Amino acid sequence: MSINNQYAPTYDPIAVQPLRNELTDVGFSEVLTVEDFESVVNQNNDETVFLFINSVCGCSAGTARPGATLALQGEVIPNKLVTAFAGQEKEVIQHIREKYLNEFSPCSPCMAMFRNGKLEFYLPRFEIEKKRAEDIAEILTGLFKERCSNNGPSIPSEDFEKLKYKRMCGSKIEMNNN
Repeated sequence: MSINNQYAPTYDPIAVQPLRNELTDVGFSEVLTVEDFESVVNQNNDETVFLFINSVCGCSAGTARPGATLALQGEVIPNKLVTAFAGQEKEVIQHIREKYLNEFSPCSPCMAMFRNGKLEFYLPRFEIEKKRAEDIAEILTGLFKERCSNNGPSIPSEDFEKLKYKRMCGSKIEMNNN
């Protein structure tokens, strides 16, 4: 018997793991709870926090993940890289949207950058759609050069060259039956 839980993951956690790995393999930390996110975003130490709200969307997330990771190969990158998965970490995503992104329509994938708990940049899905990974990387690289000071890349280039990206339609991913 399954319990109806509003925060239960939508998709099978095993099925989305490769999509998570595409970000964690380049240095993103997962924020799985509201407390995780708040402890990173509100440090008030003038460091930049780059948030990637991940998604199963094959068209947008399929270029957003490679675009973001390519941008992290640059000379200047954010201080902290965090990610949460829409449809999986529902409580933290709801919190982020209500507290920090409330002036925008909810969407995923999307990216945001914060400093001292304040939103400095937001890239919604509609600005990601139909862009190539290289176009997204160019937008982010410019942002990082303008607003960040941490030395890049996030991982050595030889490790980056080994990465493989999945591009799959969310409708092909198993739903969570628990």
